[in-house]
Amino acid sequence: MQAGMFSYVALEDRIPADHPLRGVRRLVDAVLAGMSKEFDGLYSKVGRPSIPPERLLRALLLQVFYSVRSERLLMEQLNYNLLFRWFVGLEIDDPVWNHAVFSKNRDRLLNQDLAQRFFAHVKEQAAGLMSDEHFTVDGTLLEAWASVKSYQRKDGKNAVPPDDPGNATVDFHGEKRSNETHASKTDPDAKMARKGKGKEAKLSYNGNLLVENRNGLIVNTEVFEANGTAERDAALVMLEQIPGTKPVTVGGDKAYDTADFVAECRNLKVTPHVAQNLERPGGSAIDARTTQHAGYAISQRKRKRIEECFGWLKTIALLRKVRHRGLFKVEWNFTFAAAAYNLIRMRNLAIQTT
Repeated sequence: MQAGMFSYVALEDRIPADHPLRGVRRLVDAVLAGMSKEFDGLYSKVGRPSIPPERLLRALLLQVFYSVRSERLLMEQLNYNLLFRWFVGLEIDDPVWNHAVFSKNRDRLLNQDLAQRFFAHVKEQAAGLMSDEHFTVDGTLLEAWASVKSYQRKDGKNAVPPDDPGNATVDFHGEKRSNETHASKTDPDAKMARKGKGKEAKLSYNGNLLVENRNGLIVNTEVFEANGTAERDAALVMLEQIPGTKPVTVGGDKAYDTADFVAECRNLKVTPHVAQNLERPGGSAIDARTTQHAGYAISQRKRKRIEECFGWLKTIALLRKVRHRGLFKVEWNFTFAAAAYNLIRMRNLAIQTT
């Protein structure tokens, strides 16, 4: 077998005209073009040349789209996958970055407020697709990148010294543990939480989404510590950030049916279309004055769409268990993955309208 010395086929011609990434790339090009001035401040005129932020963000998008679990595997794909090279903007002969260099440059971006700005520019591209009146809010637990064995007393008084410093045998039976007295040595921002009664407790973060009801696009994101009231607290923060002054509606599950949350929503001129929790002591916080309207039934039907967002983020974007430690980095990753979801959703909506 003899390999050819030269290639006379352009990289652009090797990508099928109907490939799904073509529509996504056009959206990404428009987003990054609007952020070009913001990228200028990230370049240094001295020292070793860094990876251009535009290419770094494109590569991170591919990592989300194709569920690549590590930067090492991502660089391996960029080395021989022509589709990945075309999306990022690398020619066939361009060298691929070392995975450690890529991770270091990514951490530099994590110190910037680029995730929120990238997410905001993506929303600008979806200006005509989003509703500005009807929304849904919900939260989920994101498992932290920390072992249960790292959950130790804050005062350092462990009952039994470890028999193996590398992988100690720990017996938690009979020990009362709480977030007030214990913390993870690996990720102090993670809190012990569980999804419901009878479920096991895990070190987790609380990821929250605000989704509009027209096409199911993500409007806002928040990551809080899993403290038991994080879902309602994050929901109020996101509702307060909705632009404009006209009344809006928000759907939610039974966890949001509390008197304090409903009252605060009405103070924000937001009509709470939350599911009634009739088994709660004192009954539901909303009554027939809200549930009798047809809009309430529509909000309850539409609110299930937010589960599609969480399902994509946890399955495709690999956020079921986060790969970063610390609240700031987890929030960066969560927001960036939400922007990636919007890009895929916008591309699918464009196909449906043609």
